[in-house]
Amino acid sequence: MKCLVTGGAGFIGSHLCGRLLRDGHEVICLDNLFTGSRANIAHLELDPNFSFMEKNVQVPFFAKVDWIFNLACPASPPHYQHDPVETVRTNVLGMMNMLDLAKTTGARVLQASTSEVYGDPLEHPQKESYWGNVNPISRRACYDEGKRCAETLCFDYHREYGVDIRIIRIFNTYGPNMAKDDGRVVSNFILQALRGEDITVYGDGSYTRSFQYVDDLIEGMLAMMKCEGFTGPVNIGNPGEFTIQELAQKVIGLVGSQSKITNLPAVDNDPKQRKPDISLAKEKLGWEPKVPLDEGLRKTIEYFRRVA
Repeated sequence: MKCLVTGGAGFIGSHLCGRLLRDGHEVICLDNLFTGSRANIAHLELDPNFSFMEKNVQVPFFAKVDWIFNLACPASPPHYQHDPVETVRTNVLGMMNMLDLAKTTGARVLQASTSEVYGDPLEHPQKESYWGNVNPISRRACYDEGKRCAETLCFDYHREYGVDIRIIRIFNTYGPNMAKDDGRVVSNFILQALRGEDITVYGDGSYTRSFQYVDDLIEGMLAMMKCEGFTGPVNIGNPGEFTIQELAQKVIGLVGSQSKITNLPAVDNDPKQRKPDISLAKEKLGWEPKVPLDEGLRKTIEYFRRVA
């Protein structure tokens, strides 16, 4: 297959590009490097089946491809709130451009949506049938509502033009190639622990998250792309649920740090609970995560020891 990966130089995109190449596919990586990094894909550029284009997904793009993986969008609050209008443009215009490309070429397009479409959920765990509880005028809405609109576009193009779509809703994911400044809780805690700094927990630490190692996510993405007759949306995440306080304690222990935990005021509109129901992924894709949190954290800690 000839594959296009938008956002391919980012954390998840770089892992996906590498896996596609190992599976024998040809890969075009498109990224404007706003949050992505050439360092993430430097080793891939030696492969003749890999090509990189520094380009914004908001600009129409043409290539004859079979599979389109649309990952382009900053995914951490500091990055997507840096320029919220640009975030909405990336989600909406970028999605339209990829859907137009799929319509023209007959490609199958997979949209990397997010658990953030559920907002601060009133249902726990979250099933795909849940419509969400999102504040459309919050500072997070540029990302949350942008991703929700992208899903809408996918289904409208599917119904009106017959575009072959796949939608996955990605829950918290971590692993090597995470940016040091992305503001995500796993990278924040690991870096603070490695530096011997206080671990900053926003709120009382009782908020929960479910953490998925990146290799499990890539398996889920490929299973969804290969699946026939199923558009989704489908949750791809690890249903193991931990409080933020528990995560901080785990990181301190695995790093062997003397860091202490400091509690700061809670962040507005930050979801209090996040846990996927993955029954549909098990049924339709035969997929479930394999990597335990401690194992994935050890691998991620070793990565940050090398690059921090």
